[in-house]
Amino acid sequence: MTSSLLTDLYELTMLEAALEAGTADRRCVFEVFTRSLPEGRRYGVVAGTARVLDAITDFRFDEKDLRYLRRTGLLKESTLDHLAQYRFTGDVHGYAEGELFFPGSPVLRVEDTFAGAVMLETVVLSMLNHDSGVASAGSRMVTAARGRPCIEMGGRRVHEDAAIAAARSAYLVGFASTSNLAAGAHYGIPVAGTAAHAFTLLFDTEADAFRAQITSQGADTTVLVDTYDVEQAVRTAVDIAGPELGAVRLDSGDLLEQAPRLRTLLDSLGATSTRITATGDLDEYKVEQLAQVPLDGYGIGTKLVTGGGHPAPGFVYKLVEREGADGQMHPVAKKSTGKSTQGAAKAAYRLLVGEQARAELVLPGPDEVAEFERELTRELTRADASPEWARTSLRPLQVPLIEAGEPVGPTRPRERLAEARHRHAESVAELGIAADAGPDGPVAIPTLTDGTQAARALD
Repeated sequence: MTSSLLTDLYELTMLEAALEAGTADRRCVFEVFTRSLPEGRRYGVVAGTARVLDAITDFRFDEKDLRYLRRTGLLKESTLDHLAQYRFTGDVHGYAEGELFFPGSPVLRVEDTFAGAVMLETVVLSMLNHDSGVASAGSRMVTAARGRPCIEMGGRRVHEDAAIAAARSAYLVGFASTSNLAAGAHYGIPVAGTAAHAFTLLFDTEADAFRAQITSQGADTTVLVDTYDVEQAVRTAVDIAGPELGAVRLDSGDLLEQAPRLRTLLDSLGATSTRITATGDLDEYKVEQLAQVPLDGYGIGTKLVTGGGHPAPGFVYKLVEREGADGQMHPVAKKSTGKSTQGAAKAAYRLLVGEQARAELVLPGPDEVAEFERELTRELTRADASPEWARTSLRPLQVPLIEAGEPVGPTRPRERLAEARHRHAESVAELGIAADAGPDGPVAIPTLTDGTQAARALD
């Protein structure tokens, strides 16, 4: 199956009208960005880029696609002939996957003719919005966990394909493993899982269930202990497995109250190395509340894979520059109330002082970048210049992703995911947010769109 029909009809009707008007071949620049972050979010995480690149390179209309479109009767034969020959041959630049984004960050830039770029809108936004929504929520959960491993286990709460993408996004931002076997097989993500309440209920006694599980999986397994009486279940599990019991899992009840008592009980039974894992409708707020409780890991599902209440970051795909009748490129922007955009293709940088991020610098074209550099030089030579200026640098955020229709860089799924995971950890560290600061707070750094304004941001 190709990715061509993962789009909206109006992309094709716009294409048809542009073909007939003679404007379809005008060079265009589209950008993907969001206007704001959800209340309380300090940053967002770019995820899904690798899937987007695959979708773009696979975006072509085969005979089956064309037969369907012909049956609809909505497009002319000349348009179908054009679609039959379609291949994306343009360029794509964007934030490397795993990077952080802020309001106005141009996370993706697509450059091609109008005919080449306009049809990609829906598939690009559907993947970036979904995967970035999961990653943005998951990153907050990993921070709240303070180094305790998190398992992604939300596959039963979303569409089966979305479950794989969600597991990938969760691993990208630091989750240790997933319960989803398809995600493990395709992306090499470690998989985890032992038994559910149904397994315990299958047996005549809880002891029979634990004995069967431990015999099958070994003493290092994780036993679910809240089917009946928690403390009795722990005693039974340790009696069967011995002090080498791997872990016990709590899936209900007051974790703040239960976990300390459980730790004390395990230690009294000699099971001092047995871990306690918590599951049960967790999110970053609940994980934060458990920071001082003797837990060793978390299993997180629904709140993760649905974006923690914000399933889509609100990315839009907007035309910001296009070729005019004079053959020159011109910035364009909508002026709608509350939805205005800034024209021109933009360059993006992270403004750093040493290793600390201070601002997101989004400048419309090389002239603004040059103005920033001139202003920075002037500030550096001031007699009263702050010593911080000498440690100031710009980290470019946009990298080539597709050039002349061909992907740039690694194409193997596991290699791309490993790079994105590493990049995310480095980008979060640049913000310098303390783990005990709590999940919510103001946007971590401002987005600056003026070179002079940006150069004075350190004063």
